[in-house]
Amino acid sequence: MVILIAAIAENNCIGRGGKLPWHIPEDLKRFKELTTGKTVLMGRKTFESIIGYLGKPLPNRKNIVITRQPNYKYGGHSNLAFAGEESPVEIYPNIESALEARKNEDVFVIGGAEIYRQTLPLADKLFITEVQEQAEGDAYFPEIDKGAWKEVSRENHKTFSFIEYAQKKKG
Repeated sequence: MVILIAAIAENNCIGRGGKLPWHIPEDLKRFKELTTGKTVLMGRKTFESIIGYLGKPLPNRKNIVITRQPNYKYGGHSNLAFAGEESPVEIYPNIESALEARKNEDVFVIGGAEIYRQTLPLADKLFITEVQEQAEGDAYFPEIDKGAWKEVSRENHKTFSFIEYAQKKKG
């Protein structure tokens, strides 16, 4: 199953300068709860921003990085676990090959904008944190076609909402 997980402002902004344009601890907690023990798929820039923030890949998750750069290595690593790291990093040249390799497991797509754009048509579920603000940024989530998605659950908070969508069946 392909699952997209993102925090999105009212104007679809998801990032600015490789970072989230807000700090919502409840969203970070929910992200961790939903993705721990799972496979997370991301683009190279998202991966590098996580490394810059945490100093390592997302712990307790299988980290998949999509990059068009042949022989991409970060810190000298390519398809290897970082020293002492329990979460190996796998590098793929495109989304199709990564999803084919993980076709029997849930894959959480965690960004960035181009990766979301390419995987939205392939997704089965969306876990969205709707942030009630107009954020300035340089990365945007693609428009969610409400005709193709059914809202399964919603949890409203003061400045944000957690929403789960399921893809409506085609046909």
